[in-house]
Amino acid sequence: MNILITGGCGFIGSNLIRYIIKNTSHNVFNIDDLTYAGNKQSLRFLKKNKRYSFKKINITNKKKIQSIFKTFKPDWIMHLAAESHVDRSIDSPDKFIVTNVNGTCNLLNISRSYFNKLDSKKKKLFRFHHISTDEVYGDIGFKSKLAREDNRYLPSSPYSASKASADHLVRAWFKTFGLPIIITNTSNNYGPYQYPEKLIPHTILNILFNKNIPIYGNGKQIRDWIFVEDHVEALLKIVKKGNVGETYNIGGNNQITNLDVVKLICKSVDKVFLKKKIFLNSKNLIKFVKDRPGHDLRYGINQSKITKLLKWKPKISFKKGIEITVEWYLNNKLWWNKILSKGYKLKRKGKTTS
Repeated sequence: MNILITGGCGFIGSNLIRYIIKNTSHNVFNIDDLTYAGNKQSLRFLKKNKRYSFKKINITNKKKIQSIFKTFKPDWIMHLAAESHVDRSIDSPDKFIVTNVNGTCNLLNISRSYFNKLDSKKKKLFRFHHISTDEVYGDIGFKSKLAREDNRYLPSSPYSASKASADHLVRAWFKTFGLPIIITNTSNNYGPYQYPEKLIPHTILNILFNKNIPIYGNGKQIRDWIFVEDHVEALLKIVKKGNVGETYNIGGNNQITNLDVVKLICKSVDKVFLKKKIFLNSKNLIKFVKDRPGHDLRYGINQSKITKLLKWKPKISFKKGIEITVEWYLNNKLWWNKILSKGYKLKRKGKTTS
């Protein structure tokens, strides 16, 4: 298969590409605009791999993307390119509309035109897989049932609203134009190669630099977490075996408060340093800061559909995943130090995200 991946230099995208190259014989073409969170270093080991290609392209650029479709002839589109940081969406919502809504619309139009010219055999293979978020379902509160695929959308932030808009567009192109699509909505991802502004890597690096670990409000907001390698395994299984027109929730079965996430990271980092006879008490760095606007109390998704129909469930426990992630950041200073050297501040406006 020829797989066109958008946003492949980002956190989930780069993990997906490494997984595909390592575990399949598929060819991958990665297009990424290399904005602040896109990092070519995450895929540096694939530079000479004959099954991997890369072009720096913005997903709103119609001519350049059409050219890639013409030469690469993709069988599957796996669309991950997106602005994804809630705080940034509050500061600059327009950017999220341009990329997440207009960019997705551009890809859908190009894919539709390409699909219509395929022969019947190729049409049966073709898939437009849109990777989305559990945040489109909005705040489910502390007492509600987990969100199912047929829950109505109630996005709270400009980010989640832009992703919800993109989801609706993808479904419309299926129903109106017959484009074979699949949508997946996932919970919070974590693991190696995640940009430091996100909660888990931000916490790890703040500990290493002995900086305060900022937590919004009382830290009791609940999120479900999935280890990124579990997520990308599910993505590949769904694009291959999922039903056209369907939506699938992908969760990690790890509902935990932000405060408990940070405490677990502190414990894991302290444990590593204890082996070196270095005694830390990282939880002393925790600092509660003013809550952000519209901060949802709880996200949580019901993933029984993918478990029942596709026999998939996550393999990595949250505790084990945190240990793996901590070890990775401790052993890959070169990767994240390049990000810090470009001006990223560990304590960005006293904020971190979840």
